[in-house]
Amino acid sequence: MAEPATEIPINIEETVKDSLKNITDKPPASIEGVAIAYLSLVVMAILPIFFGAFRSVKYQKEQKDSGERLETMSNRDALIFPIIASCALFGLYIFFQFFSKEYINLLLTGYFFFLGVLALSHLLSPIIAVMMPASVPKVPYHILFTQGDRHVINYKFTSYDVICLVISFVFGLWYLYKKHWIANNLFGIAFAINGVELLQLNNVVTGCILLSGLFLYDIFWVFGTNVMVTVAKSFEAPIKLVFPQDLLVNGLNASNFAMLGLGDIVVPGIFIALLLRFDKSLKRNSEFYFRATFSAYILGLLATILVMHVFKHAQPALLYLVPACLGTPLTLALLRGDINALFNYEDQPAIEETADASKTKKSD
Repeated sequence: MAEPATEIPINIEETVKDSLKNITDKPPASIEGVAIAYLSLVVMAILPIFFGAFRSVKYQKEQKDSGERLETMSNRDALIFPIIASCALFGLYIFFQFFSKEYINLLLTGYFFFLGVLALSHLLSPIIAVMMPASVPKVPYHILFTQGDRHVINYKFTSYDVICLVISFVFGLWYLYKKHWIANNLFGIAFAINGVELLQLNNVVTGCILLSGLFLYDIFWVFGTNVMVTVAKSFEAPIKLVFPQDLLVNGLNASNFAMLGLGDIVVPGIFIALLLRFDKSLKRNSEFYFRATFSAYILGLLATILVMHVFKHAQPALLYLVPACLGTPLTLALLRGDINALFNYEDQPAIEETADASKTKKSD
């Protein structure tokens, strides 16, 4: 009887210490502040997918008109991508365990500074082109560097692109020196839109392989280990969108953040963009599959946030997003009789098929 009596004060003392530690570690957040944070994350997640998908249609058309072949992911690439991602994630985890995260983040900050400036500049380019008054001339430039008959650098740009680069550089300096969450989100959104636009899947089969593999990847690294959460909290780079839950309490200097990784936006986003291009190929003047899957993505994201809030534990968002984004178009295509068209659709035919077609044409 004496033994439990001596343990009770110790347990109470430890509990009090843990409670005080939790209070001091995270600034207080109101219910309204938490709701605003989660709603803002949802809005910041769906905007890159929406705009990136339509930009991908335009990008695909421009590439076809120029005669250039699009770089797309093969089934093999989709199959091994989760393995490569796992190695990279675990490698970062090891680095953070054995080396000072300040030095690692300093290196990563410089790297993502340049990438962020280029991504934001590419995003701002069409906006600046529309906003510029006619009095500001659009002067074309062309940088050409050759080695023998080979073009090493062949880059065309305009004076408007230079303006975009300067504006992006200013935002980059803000992020570099302040690491403010708004600057982080500007670069994060730019990365996400560019990712959805430029990283293109060629067909639905490749998309199913990629999403299924990353579905298992996300579940394992979040529920099976503490690797994903540790890296996400230690990694100071605009590869995640954040929004403060204590914004109403502490204003713009708030520091209790809710976060969403860019992978949870870009990976489903490139599949949803593929569905928009499929809708365009049907020539029905409808965006049925895109809109349905886009809506399913929003519901999946809301489900992720709800479960995370209820259980107070980080959730693998792809656990909810992948079934929503795969199940919705496949079920609807099956019901509407479009399942064969969906699986047979390709943004561009295989190289072998193109070669055979050209040979047949020549022989005729």
